[in-house]
Amino acid sequence: MERIRMKDLPPADRPYEKCIKAGPQILSDGELLAVIIRTGSREATSLELADKLLALGSPGDGLLGLLHHSLTDLTGVKGIGKVKAIQLLCIGELSRRIWKRKANEHPLIFEHPEDISDYFMEDMRHLEQEEIHVMFFNTKQAMIKELLIARGTVNASVMTPRELLIEGLRCRAVGMVLVHNHPSGDISPSRADILLTKRVKEAGDLIGIQLIDHIIIGDRCFLSFRQQHLL
Repeated sequence: MERIRMKDLPPADRPYEKCIKAGPQILSDGELLAVIIRTGSREATSLELADKLLALGSPGDGLLGLLHHSLTDLTGVKGIGKVKAIQLLCIGELSRRIWKRKANEHPLIFEHPEDISDYFMEDMRHLEQEEIHVMFFNTKQAMIKELLIARGTVNASVMTPRELLIEGLRCRAVGMVLVHNHPSGDISPSRADILLTKRVKEAGDLIGIQLIDHIIIGDRCFLSFRQQHLL
């Protein structure tokens, strides 16, 4: 059976022509990717390659997968070479930076643990090593500053509570939240997680910066120390 080529499709069905006529907002996720990919391979059209890319990763990831796939993941799709893969990686990173910049244009209010998990989930749920972040808040629960304080396990060298709280004092914070991920996906707190939480809470209480919560990020799930009465 002869393969259908993009140029064999009616102009109204070609993503590039549809975009010119009506704008990118009418394109499906696959069509948007097809425009970016531009050309297909001998075995597949750009639309078919786009569908394969959207099927990578966990079911339901779709376009969000572009934030997490590696160069090896992308070039593992037959028809996606290194140049196309690098373009897709850069588009994913660009999207992440645009979203973060937009989110930080106005003070972000975090009233519930779910708000915090939503903010970090897509950045952290696919990480292969642990990262520990701290969020500092004002009296209205608006985030003043976010810092990556350690990369690796909580048993490794991390910013001490003293160093952490100096940063909090510098930005005049009254509250803070610790956030870290478990690459295994299991959100059960470890003994090291519990000890770190206790140390930071005790140090914060001494100078008036309350540890509001400690959030553990898993794969599409999270645990709140506050909700679990561990804090």
